[in-house]
Amino acid sequence: ILVTPLDVIKTRLQAQSNPFPKGKCFVYSNGLMDHICVCENGNSQAWYKKPGHFKGTLDAFVKIIQIEGIKSLWSGLPPTLVMAVPTTVVYFTCYDQLCEALKSRLGKDEEHIPVLAGSLSRFGSVTVVSPLELIRTRMQYHKLSYKQLYLCVSTKVAADGWFSLWRGWSSTVLRDVPFSAMYWYNYERFKKMMCKEVGAHEPTFFIAFTSGAASGSIAAVITHPFDVVKTHRQTELWESETLRIPQRDCTSTWAVMKKIVARNGITGLFAGITPRLFKVAPACAIMISTYEYGKSFFSHLNEKTIQRP
Repeated sequence: ILVTPLDVIKTRLQAQSNPFPKGKCFVYSNGLMDHICVCENGNSQAWYKKPGHFKGTLDAFVKIIQIEGIKSLWSGLPPTLVMAVPTTVVYFTCYDQLCEALKSRLGKDEEHIPVLAGSLSRFGSVTVVSPLELIRTRMQYHKLSYKQLYLCVSTKVAADGWFSLWRGWSSTVLRDVPFSAMYWYNYERFKKMMCKEVGAHEPTFFIAFTSGAASGSIAAVITHPFDVVKTHRQTELWESETLRIPQRDCTSTWAVMKKIVARNGITGLFAGITPRLFKVAPACAIMISTYEYGKSFFSHLNEKTIQRP
């Protein structure tokens, strides 16, 4: 609930394209006559600014509130909340179980256990909730009623089958699996270092919070280009349906990356990095510190129950 507005802004920044691609034309009407203008430069420095184009995080925040209302910052919240339960249950349960299984086989001090366990558990959770991720991205990209959303989904499913709801799954996996591998590896390292520094046997709330924020930020920056690709693939699916835009068969992750670089430059692959960092760092910190505290609390509670005569 707290970080959804940042997620909406991130999606809008990623989905928008350069309003003035070099060598293209656009029609401008001032109410009296129409002008056909040629884009001589490709850096958007023109006398006319396209409405709805965002310059950055703060600009997007202000314009969305002014044009669409403050409620639009929480677009896609219902699927986000619905996603949170199965994602968290599958992800954390699998991670803990895999860690225990790998420790019994490879030894407790094996450094690659968090990498393997994090990658496999994230792969499973991403696959389960991928259709909800698609619906959420669509709701964040354009303000839609549930009736319009249902019509879009049912039309696409009728045309291309149920597997169309897993559009963008590969780029989501490429974003989330490396993210989890780096996140858990760095988290376990930071946690051990900080526990050793303060002389604690198990992580305190502060240690878990700080380690979670730091490791989440590092992983978010490295995997961000795949997040941009995911947004492009999922929003293009709906553009083809609602605006009847014909799509070329350019669906591979690397093909989409090339297209983004050609259209917006290398910086296009890092569109929305600021709101994503502001979202991921506190989200990871809150999630892992609450989880670690909960585990510690119930572990001590269980020990007391067992020790009772």
